[in-house]
Amino acid sequence: MHRFTYNGLPSRVVFGQGTLANLPAEVDRLGLRRVLVLATPQQEADARALAERLGGHAAGIFAGAVMHTPVEVSERAVALARELGADGTVAIGGGSTIGLGKAIALRTDLPQIAVPTTYAGSEMTTILGETAGGEKRTQRTLKVLPEVVIYDVDLTLSLPAALSATSGLNAIAHAVEALYAPDGNPVVSLMAEEAIGALARGLPRVVAMPRDVEARSEALYGAWLCGAALGSVAMGLHHKLCHVLGGSFGLPHAETHAVVLPHATGYNAAGAPAAMQRIARALGADDAARGLHELAQRIGAPIALRELGLRESDLDRAADIAARDSYPNPRPIERDAIRKLLGNAWAGNAPG
Repeated sequence: MHRFTYNGLPSRVVFGQGTLANLPAEVDRLGLRRVLVLATPQQEADARALAERLGGHAAGIFAGAVMHTPVEVSERAVALARELGADGTVAIGGGSTIGLGKAIALRTDLPQIAVPTTYAGSEMTTILGETAGGEKRTQRTLKVLPEVVIYDVDLTLSLPAALSATSGLNAIAHAVEALYAPDGNPVVSLMAEEAIGALARGLPRVVAMPRDVEARSEALYGAWLCGAALGSVAMGLHHKLCHVLGGSFGLPHAETHAVVLPHATGYNAAGAPAAMQRIARALGADDAARGLHELAQRIGAPIALRELGLRESDLDRAADIAARDSYPNPRPIERDAIRKLLGNAWAGNAPG
């Protein structure tokens, strides 16, 4: 066995059905008195219900979270938190809202409680991606790791089938990259393979029967492990491409991950054969990249970037941006090869 270093992240997870009822006790456990509740405009009603549950512990609501965590939105939320005298935040929603909670924590050190309602997995990582000046950049710091994550399976029962599919593939992307990360280790690899298997089993059942509690539980369990795996290792080509496509071209986050994942996996296949074997085994497939493509088709996820609004004329610029910086990846970053990858993903072709 090769040498490795494993750092366990200091977060508390509460998982199960009806666990949102634990929220007031978790607020008390952190010694918080006035928390700012965060949500997207679409989930403002959920934020208000959560604030009512907290009673006097709710300082107010900021329902302005949006995709890709624009810096100007974070600054408005920070200003409101300071105006209200908030001593912590509670984020209810997906990656956009949890990302906003992280951005506030980065600037204020306020403790966070995350209540995920999708499979994004951001709540388990020390990664924050923010958009400014038309580009999305990421950083890692323990300052943005939520202190408590409450996974309530009941909150995912109403998640639409289409969003469940794309959000689940977004989560799987975290585990795929964890398996070939240069700083990976046996613990993370165990979590990542288990995570892919859980989502591969759960997502088709979730899409077929969205209120199947057992299927939802398996998918949410897998998403937790996906986030925990990525939180311990470096990101590679897949996440870089998705950050470029989202931050510079405005593509939707989860859908972009769903489309790009099989192609980025195929690009890296020759450079990470052991990881590919584990991915294929978890999927019950003969080939990792093709197995991911087939899973996306089976659960009705988009398979082409053109479906998401990317113009073919944007592909050259996207390849230029993706190849501009160096980052860890099992295969060298080659601009022309990335352009070919993006062309296949744009057209909806099977991964090379």
